[in-house]
Amino acid sequence: MNDVERKEYVNYRIESAYKTFKAAEVLAENGFWNSAVNRLYYSLFYAVNALLVANEIMTKSHSATKSQFSLHFVKTGKFDKKYDKLLSELFDWRQKGDYENILTITNLHFNLYSNL
Repeated sequence: MNDVERKEYVNYRIESAYKTFKAAEVLAENGFWNSAVNRLYYSLFYAVNALLVANEIMTKSHSATKSQFSLHFVKTGKFDKKYDKLLSELFDWRQKGDYENILTITNLHFNLYSNL
C-alpha cells in the first residue's frame, strides 16, 4: 500500500467508524442492545484499524488488531488502558450477542461506558 492508498484507506475507515457509531446510537435509542453493541464494537474496531494503518501497522484479524493496538498505543502510554479494556469488552459482548442465543445485552451494560 503506497502513501496515497494508505491515506484513502484511513479516511474510509474513519468515516466508517463515525457512521457505524451513529447507527449504534439509533439502535440503542430504540432498545436494540445486542445490535447496538455490535455496531459499537465495529465502530471502535474501524477507528483502531485506521490508527494502525496510519502508522503502517497491518493486521489480518480482529485479535491481531486488538493486540497491536495494545502493544503500540496502550503499553506505550499513548492511550489510556481503559480504551484497551473497552475494545476487549465490546469484542466479548459482540461475540456473545451475535453467537450465544441466550444472551441479551441490556442498557445496564450499555451505560457502563457512557462517560468515556
